[in-house]
Amino acid sequence: MAYSTSSPPQLLIPSMGGGVALWVYNSTDAHTAVDESGYFTNGAALGMKANDVMIVIDSDAPTCTIHVVSSATTIASATLA
Repeated sequence: MAYSTSSPPQLLIPSMGGGVALWVYNSTDAHTAVDESGYFTNGAALGMKANDVMIVIDSDAPTCTIHVVSSATTIASATLA
């Protein structure tokens, strides 16, 4: 399944004082799909920044993995690692 902007990641803890933010994303996509380049097509628009932490929940597996935002372009997308 591809990412849908109608079900975006949620910001759990915002960045404070230049630190990292904590996000959570719940979908049926495997963590390997979520790690694809530019998966979050509106990631930067949501406020994701490089080095933010993302908890990814694969709701049909069920599994939970922790990722780091490796890039978030000012144009739109964000990529996890």
